[in-house]
Amino acid sequence: MYNEIIEGIFIKRINRFIAEVLINNKIEEVHVKNTGRCKELFIEGRKCYLEKSNNLNRKTKYSLISIYKDDLLINIDSQIPNRVIYDSIVSRKILSELNPINVTREKQYKNSRFDIKFYSEKLEKDFFLEVKGVTLEENGIAMFPDAPTERGSKHILELIDASKNGYGAIIVFLIQFSNAKLFTPNTITDPNFSNNLELASNSSVEILSYDSIITKNSIKIDKSVKVEI
Repeated sequence: MYNEIIEGIFIKRINRFIAEVLINNKIEEVHVKNTGRCKELFIEGRKCYLEKSNNLNRKTKYSLISIYKDDLLINIDSQIPNRVIYDSIVSRKILSELNPINVTREKQYKNSRFDIKFYSEKLEKDFFLEVKGVTLEENGIAMFPDAPTERGSKHILELIDASKNGYGAIIVFLIQFSNAKLFTPNTITDPNFSNNLELASNSSVEILSYDSIITKNSIKIDKSVKVEI
């Protein structure tokens, strides 16, 4: 899934997009593929993996894609969950019971652009689906978000609206690490998001979660994880 992978040692985060990583005994500024806080991950001295860019015009030669938290490798690439879930629907690894066809990405509904849209041959209606990548882990429990997200709440409310207007509506939380015991919203960090997710659950919006198999150069969807709201 990723191309040339390089091992490094995380030094520090400079801003939302840039970090310093020790690569081949040289400190390099690298692109961070996640604008979330990730404070529990970005700790000096941790082993990480980076993808080398072939774009000679880029300011940074590498992109940070994963990092270890103790023995747990966590993928932090915020762009990859959409692709993983799209591929999983197309290949019928998930949601096969809906007989999804015409699977497309980035589709507009009112004021939101949802990650995926498909038609269910079984239920004979269109579905909108929103994907959220999860990197926050605590004692084997996966949580989202790791920082307050007004955009996340907006998407939930628009999915509720879509459901009320006859569309199917699904939220998928892709946990970007292995062997998660449970998924739950991070109520302490963003109680508004948590409340809206509960509202969605009570409004015919299906809420699903899956964990992943992570290697230094790949991420693959694994098993369904219990959701507790």
